[in-house]
Amino acid sequence: MADVRVGIVVFPGSNCDHDTEYAVASFSGAVPVMLWHNEHDLQECDVIILPGGFSYGDYLRAGSIARFSPIMQEVIAFARKGYPVLGICNGFQVLLESGLLEGALSKNRDKKFICSDTIIKAVNCSTIFTSGYSQGEVLSIPIAHGEGNYFAPPELLESLQEHNQIVFTYADRDGNESAEANPNGSIGNIAGLVNREGNVLGLMPHPERASEKLLGSEDGRRLFESLFQHVAG
Repeated sequence: MADVRVGIVVFPGSNCDHDTEYAVASFSGAVPVMLWHNEHDLQECDVIILPGGFSYGDYLRAGSIARFSPIMQEVIAFARKGYPVLGICNGFQVLLESGLLEGALSKNRDKKFICSDTIIKAVNCSTIFTSGYSQGEVLSIPIAHGEGNYFAPPELLESLQEHNQIVFTYADRDGNESAEANPNGSIGNIAGLVNREGNVLGLMPHPERASEKLLGSEDGRRLFESLFQHVAG
């Protein structure tokens, strides 16, 4: 694989930036590049990842202040040119606040922070992020969030379904979507979605925490592998 420069944005309060750096660096040819929040230079990166954490302390709303950081001006422009952007957990929240994805995230249904291994299902394997998965494949990938309850009004939910933008859903080990399998109350059991152009993905589960056997699961690894192989051509 040709070298792929992967920019990992570091906001004040990010706590998964080095986890993500470690996961990225485990791929031959993938070069992690740490990007500080107050910079305007994406340093010729081919991919941008917004990692998990509590950017700016999650004051106001999760991701709402990070959206206005200098680096996000460049990330938004980068995404609108068609380059790939991945938002994980807090990064998903930032993407929604930035308008790169549609909908909103609110407090979990039970108003409690959840940190646990979670089962999700790959429901769209035609994206640049999910080509390494099988349609309907059940995955074990952990979550750690307090504001992961995804909401979309009926007309937006219908549009997401119509354009095949829902990528991951919460499910049980048999792949059944249900309220019991939904940890946070997200509408439609949505765990991750892509923009209509297909180059921006946001998801609440943490694939970087499921990237090697020592962590209990390698199910997140193929997300990075799919993306890097696409970029490398």
